[in-house]
Amino acid sequence: MLTHNGTTTIETERLILRRFEYSDDDSMLRNWIADEKIQKMYSEPVYSTKAEVKELLDKYIGSYERNDYYRWAVIEKTSGECIGQIAYFLVDNKNHFAEIEYCIGSEYQCKGYATEATKSVIAFGFEKINLHKVQICTKTINAPSKRVIEKCGFNYEGTLRDYFFMDGKYVGRLYFSILRSEYKPDLD
Repeated sequence: MLTHNGTTTIETERLILRRFEYSDDDSMLRNWIADEKIQKMYSEPVYSTKAEVKELLDKYIGSYERNDYYRWAVIEKTSGECIGQIAYFLVDNKNHFAEIEYCIGSEYQCKGYATEATKSVIAFGFEKINLHKVQICTKTINAPSKRVIEKCGFNYEGTLRDYFFMDGKYVGRLYFSILRSEYKPDLD
C-alpha cells in the first residue's frame, strides 16, 4: 500500500526541490521552458510568454491539493534559479509503481544536477511513498539522459522501437526501472 504525502520539499547538496510557485515564471522562461531543444527531448510544448507559463503553473499549483501529486521545481541553491523540473508524472496506486520525468536547462546540464535530483526523488519514492518500483524512460537519441539514468542505478528493461516521429525520422523509447529490492540509498 502506498503512503501518499504530496509534493514536499527535498534538499540535496546543491538543490532544493520544492513545489512550483508563480514567482518561478521568469527563471522558467529564462532557463528551460522556452528552449525548443529541451522541450522537444522532454516531449513538451515550448512556452514563450508569461501568460502561457501562468496557465501551466495554474495546473501544477492547483494539483498540489492532491496528496498523490508529485512535481518539483528544481532550484539551484546558489542562484535561486528554477533550472528545471522533476516529477512522478505517473503514479500507479494499484501496482505500486511510479514513473519519473525530468528536464534541466541547457546551461545547467552536464553538471550532475539531473543525477542529484533524480537520486533524491528515487529515495523519496521508496522511503516516503513506499513504492515497489520506480521507472523512467528516455529517447534513444538522448545520450545525456541515458547517462543520468545509468548513474542513478536503473536497470534497462527494453526499447519500444520507432515510438516517436521527430524531425522526419523515427526514434525509439528506452525503458529502465529499479525495484525496491534493488534500491541502494546513496550514502555519500
